[in-house]
Amino acid sequence: MNIDLTGKAALVTGSTAGIGLAIAASLAASGASVTINGRDADRVAEVAARLGVNGVAGDVATAEGARRITDALPDVDILVNNAGVFVAEPVFEISDDGWREVFEINVLSGIRLARHYAPRMAGRGRGRVIFISSEAGIQPPTSMVHYGMTKTAQLAVSRGMAQELAGTGVTVNSVLAGPTMSEGVLAMWDDIYPGLSREEQEARFVEEGRAAGSLLHRVIRPEEVANLVAYLASDLSSATTGRALGADGGLVPTVFP
Repeated sequence: MNIDLTGKAALVTGSTAGIGLAIAASLAASGASVTINGRDADRVAEVAARLGVNGVAGDVATAEGARRITDALPDVDILVNNAGVFVAEPVFEISDDGWREVFEINVLSGIRLARHYAPRMAGRGRGRVIFISSEAGIQPPTSMVHYGMTKTAQLAVSRGMAQELAGTGVTVNSVLAGPTMSEGVLAMWDDIYPGLSREEQEARFVEEGRAAGSLLHRVIRPEEVANLVAYLASDLSSATTGRALGADGGLVPTVFP
């Protein structure tokens, strides 16, 4: 099986680090013309040069930032809505602004970009829209209910868009990523497991943290999520749309997502 994205233009939001960076690298390695995105223009330029891809700075959580991106890149064949944030906070202490901020970054950003790009894809008779969701959308974490809410919302948006685009040649899917060894997770480990090595931190997280119950008995690596995204971005996934596919290491204890 050969994933060939030659001639396809791809945009990956929130892609200067972590899962987004791994996705951008994977799509580029498969032949796509990739544009990475982030809020910090200097960081975007540095990562783009390192990967040998294009870069566009813009805060996708704002309408202005999304417009900056679509003005610079009017059309794509593959849109990966990866930008996201997670914050641990007791549910009854989350302010209205806290709920809005997480929703705008995690959900509305992808809606804005899909609203621009997906109809253009449909006009050409082909395209891929992929939301990077989470197993937290299926089983919301008590310490991050607002995060879980946004990941559930992504699943509804993805399915609804897939239904709207039925028969157009454009597919829309979500990826249920499990706890992944990203910079954000490593920073969290340093807070809750200070003084331990990375191997010890991972073992503790698998034993007692969010990854407890993983059938892999380890944390997901960004490249493993990226592999699934590359498949969904390719022609090989042409019969898959409106779905939520897991890269969660079997953490969700069900045969259905």
